[in-house]
Order: sequence, then C-alpha cells, then structure tokens
Amino acid sequence: MDILFTPTKVPIKKIGILLYDGYNTLDAMGPYHTLAEIMGAKTYFIAKKRGVVKNQRGLEVKVDSSFDDVSSLDILVIPGGAGETFMQTQDSTTLAWIRKIDKTTKYTTSVCTGSWILGATGLLKGKKATSNWYRADEVMKMYGATYTEGRWINDGKYWTSAGVSAGIDMSLAIIDDLLGRKYTEAVMLDLEYDPKPPYNAGVPKKSDPLVADMMKEMYDMLLLPLIQSEQKRRLK
Repeated sequence: MDILFTPTKVPIKKIGILLYDGYNTLDAMGPYHTLAEIMGAKTYFIAKKRGVVKNQRGLEVKVDSSFDDVSSLDILVIPGGAGETFMQTQDSTTLAWIRKIDKTTKYTTSVCTGSWILGATGLLKGKKATSNWYRADEVMKMYGATYTEGRWINDGKYWTSAGVSAGIDMSLAIIDDLLGRKYTEAVMLDLEYDPKPPYNAGVPKKSDPLVADMMKEMYDMLLLPLIQSEQKRRLK
C-alpha cells in the first residue's frame, strides 16, 4: 500500500482537460482516466463556457468549469480532433487562456492534433514536439516547432503525444516522471494496460502503403485547404 502514497516529484493538485465541440473522444478520455490515478489531485474538464460539449460524433459531456472559473492548473491536457480543432487554432480567447494557464503549469500537454492548438499559442516555438502523423512535419514547422517522431515527446514541461491512443502512453510517462516505476506499474495494472493489436500497424511506415495513401487523401480533403490557408496567412 505504501506505493499508492508515494509523494509526487512536484505538487500536483489540479489537472484540467480542455474540451471543445469536435474534440476526439479518446484524446481527452484516455488522459482523463489515466491521470486521475494520481492520488490527491483533482482531474476535471474545462471548456470556454459551462454546459454541454459534444465530441466529434455528438457524444455530450456536461462541463462544469469554464475559462473564467480556472486561472491555474498543474497539468493541462489539450486534445485534438479534425476541422473543429483547426478552428481552435484561430480562437483568440482559447489561445489566450492556454497561455495564461501555462504560466502556472508543471506540465503543459497535448494529444494528437491538440499540438496544433498548443503550437498556435506560440508556446512550442523552438521546442521538439510530436503530433498525429498527418502532415505533422509541415504543421509543426508552421508553428516554429521541430517535429520529432515518437509515441510521446517531452521538451521541458511541454509534453506532446502522437495520435489518439498515444495520449494514454504520454499520461503514463508523466505519472512515471512524477511518481516512479512502481506507481506507474500499479496504474497500468489498474487499467490492465497490455495492448495487443491484431496488426503491427497504426503509423504510416508500418501500414500497407495503399491504406496510408487512402487515409492521407481522406484527411487532405478536409484539412489541407485549412492548413494551406494558414500557411499563406503566416507568410504575409
């Protein structure tokens, strides 16, 4: 039982998961479930306004904390998504709130394309970062970051993860950084986290080239015009 009462490397009392309409479910829920295993810390959702927030597929979550309610956090998690995530990179209120919260965090983190939002704040400039595989190098470069391939990457207090499910790995790595191996293994056992996918795939270099090309083309139809528009705006 002593393992469960291991003190954290730095005090962690408040962990906030940013939600917005169109977020990707597991980007938020994976870290929420995992980081909530840090004993003594409060883990909760935050949105621009209190009320119902819908994920990409319309699942509703009632959020009780707004930007106005939260002025500091120890850990901030920014989930990704698709077109709605790109819209957050243009939302000055959201970006300003993230910058304010970053002044108090011990860990500022993102999952998947959540790094696009974090990048748009300017906080990743000059940092190594990862993201969802889709056009990751050019998008991170657009925000002044150096894309570094990896399941998760940390550069100082900035922790970024690859797509969707990687947010769980990043959260476990944060717990390891805070509490060490035994506590982390206890969390993994509580989650029964022992992945065994049916195929050794999930990233472009391990996937069937036809599958990888098809997925890239699908994402291009939705996101490429938005990325190109932002690239042109930044060159002006």
